[in-house]
Amino acid sequence: MKNPRGIRNNNPLNIRVGNDWQGERKPNTDGAFEQFTTMQYGYRAAFKLLKAYIEKHHCRTIRFIINRWAPPKENNTNAYLKRVVEISGLNPDAVIAFKEKQNMIDLAYAMTIVENGVGVEKSVIAQGYTLAEGSEKGVVEE
Repeated sequence: MKNPRGIRNNNPLNIRVGNDWQGERKPNTDGAFEQFTTMQYGYRAAFKLLKAYIEKHHCRTIRFIINRWAPPKENNTNAYLKRVVEISGLNPDAVIAFKEKQNMIDLAYAMTIVENGVGVEKSVIAQGYTLAEGSEKGVVEE
């Protein structure tokens, strides 16, 4: 069986093309979605976006994050949120902070499954979180 697009692209949360990311694969052969050299760089970019959602756009709950990440005009946002909550065990209306590493990893893990139908080892996700924490290069102002 062929891996899902997000996994093949090392872009587990299916970030659309449009930013200059650290760890981007060049040339991009997908066209619509970013491609990264490693899964860790794909998670780094995802965490950079999630951090901006929380800190810049004040999406401080899972519900607000998912509504922005998977807007109703493009997705069944309620089903997406329900599945993320089921997988992660996180309260959809509790305030979440980027510095809450385990919650962020659990969120990204659940979103990966919703986006791709399969998960990625949490240790790989944690490495992406560490990359996002340690560098301001690639911060997006979305």
